[in-house]
Amino acid sequence: MDFMKKARQRALEKDAADSLVRFRDRFYHIPGKIYMDGNSLGLAGKDAEGALLETLEEWKRLGIDGWLEGNPPWFRMGETLGAMMAPLVGAEAPEVVMTGGTTINLHALTSTFYNPREGRPKIVADELNFPSDIYALSSLIQLHGRDPKEDLILVKSRDGRTLHEDDIIASFKEDVGVALLPGVLYRSGQLLDIPRLVRAAHERGIIIGFDCAHSAGSVPHHLSDDGVDFAFWCSYKHLNGGPGSPGFLYLNKKHFSRSPGLAGWFGYVKEKQFQMNLDFEHSRSAGGWQIGTPSVFSGAALKGALKVFAEAGIEPVREKSLELTDYFIELVDKELAPLGYTVGTPREHSRRGGHVAVEHEEAWRICSALKKRGIVPDFRPPRVIRIAPVALYNSYEEVWEVAKALKEIVLSREYENFSKTPAAVS
Repeated sequence: MDFMKKARQRALEKDAADSLVRFRDRFYHIPGKIYMDGNSLGLAGKDAEGALLETLEEWKRLGIDGWLEGNPPWFRMGETLGAMMAPLVGAEAPEVVMTGGTTINLHALTSTFYNPREGRPKIVADELNFPSDIYALSSLIQLHGRDPKEDLILVKSRDGRTLHEDDIIASFKEDVGVALLPGVLYRSGQLLDIPRLVRAAHERGIIIGFDCAHSAGSVPHHLSDDGVDFAFWCSYKHLNGGPGSPGFLYLNKKHFSRSPGLAGWFGYVKEKQFQMNLDFEHSRSAGGWQIGTPSVFSGAALKGALKVFAEAGIEPVREKSLELTDYFIELVDKELAPLGYTVGTPREHSRRGGHVAVEHEEAWRICSALKKRGIVPDFRPPRVIRIAPVALYNSYEEVWEVAKALKEIVLSREYENFSKTPAAVS
């Protein structure tokens, strides 16, 4: 029996023993497709659908009274969902709130901590971070009348894929006030050593935060125990909240007494919010960093999605995620490497997030061929195919099918039937 046949048999055995298989049917699988793009947009969940429909009925039945009589009351939805989210990132309930979106939350948090007049005008980030974070940090520096070319320090990558913590720490100079880094790098899937970076930052008097958009829902974090100052993330990737679903922000409780850098009425002390005072008194919790009224329907779907995580537990999700990606990396090494494929994701569990970056010089056209076959991957220029087997709804056999397709597409030169020009949304 050849390697691929044996590998498929192992996949079937793993699927038969999978403790999370019971959650697979609680998602809507796209007919005729193998979905491997959950790190961009998670599949629609039946729990999310049910919660959304319940809230729609509340609107029809209660009207404006839903703000206090909904389940949960819409008025406190941000805090309620923050409490549901907190165990997944290792935080206390008051430290997490559902609000805004990823980049808005970045602005709200960094504007709270960045004050170049205190003699620390520089911000540390990295050249591999998601571009939106860099845009936001540059605009923050400009708002203070300074030049991002001088004050935004981007840590360089040695290989174009990953970051070395030694290099990041070396950038923590005495003129740095804030550092913002990814929990998991969006392209390569590298997981950074958050505890080490926090210790190094704090030893140097630097406030440090993390963009956890590519780790929340697939990697357990310990934000409070690690002493992270702030963090933020979206909910439409591994958390399966739906397209454009709200973001979350985390603020360590030691900072609750600070004044939010961007104030808005939904951050007001709840018991006094409708007194409409002109003097801002923010809630002494992460909820104080809310700005505007929450999107109730999006929040409702997210409530249903988080219910699944409450049942499954983030540790079993992480365990299966690592096993799925281990299995896929083995298939790439044994069967696909001779065809020009390489793995750009760290092999060590402690350095790997929830997706695998497979590199090939024909990555875009191979992605196009995969989609034609009914397999949904993700492309990141110039040569990365991101494969994200999601623990809650993907199987080992599906991972095997993806590897088999990647092999056949190159062997047959099937990719040559597709344009070299990437689509607008990839």
